[in-house]
Amino acid sequence: MKKRVTIAGVPEHFNLPWHMAIDEGAFAERGIDLIWTDVPEGTGRMSQMLKDHETDLAIILTEGIVKSISEGNPVKVVQEYIATPLLWGIHVGFKSAFTHIEELKGTKTAISRFGSGSHLMAYVHAQARGWDTETALRFEVINNLDGAVDALTMHQADYFMWEHFTTKPLVDSQVFRRLGDCPTPWPCFVIAATDHFIDEHRDVLQHILEVINGYTTEFKSIPSIDRSLANGYGQQLEDIQDWLSKTRWSQRQLDSDTLMTVQRTLQSLGLIHSITEKEGFLL
Repeated sequence: MKKRVTIAGVPEHFNLPWHMAIDEGAFAERGIDLIWTDVPEGTGRMSQMLKDHETDLAIILTEGIVKSISEGNPVKVVQEYIATPLLWGIHVGFKSAFTHIEELKGTKTAISRFGSGSHLMAYVHAQARGWDTETALRFEVINNLDGAVDALTMHQADYFMWEHFTTKPLVDSQVFRRLGDCPTPWPCFVIAATDHFIDEHRDVLQHILEVINGYTTEFKSIPSIDRSLANGYGQQLEDIQDWLSKTRWSQRQLDSDTLMTVQRTLQSLGLIHSITEKEGFLL
């Protein structure tokens, strides 16, 4: 009998290697029935799913899961997944009066939920701009990308930060205008697992990592992978090619220096209370 394992991730192009491995039976060959759940609400929702044992694993934003673990979520980062930064586009509604990022200081930002990447990166962006994060940020919870479209169109929020290439079709179709970008100061996605799953099924976890690392190592060399991504995710081919050139998958653990950078940044923003040794975060 196959071992059933649940995994969650955002429905974005970063995660195509997982879907390919599932569809091609690579996990099944190892005796693993890997069940994927798309979570358009993003990292905040996936952190809660891990805490509530609604999923065993998640492909999740680095800063979000570090914050969640620091708050007591019994989870570990088992591996880095994307080694390069995430490029967060800073968007306003197409008909918004705002034309420059500095005009957004003190306005309301749409976030998928508290503890999500859109929430945490609003702080990182504000700090980089030299804004007072206690006075310059106000939030409107919109759950997902569709909620952001409604909030910006109906003027319930003023701007929204989300991954540049995922939102590019909305910019092209004149739903959003992008005023700029803000890259994460660290590798953007990691693979996280609950402590319970690690304790009970460490051998299964090792098989899962071996399979996905094999796929991500070869992913960019797959013939016409750019066209497959463009067609599958509703993107322009040139945008996917640009994204592929900027993106590198990882097959190693998150390093302790990067973990310390994330913790120090979150602490400086008042988003976590204290810094913890790497053993509290990394498998």
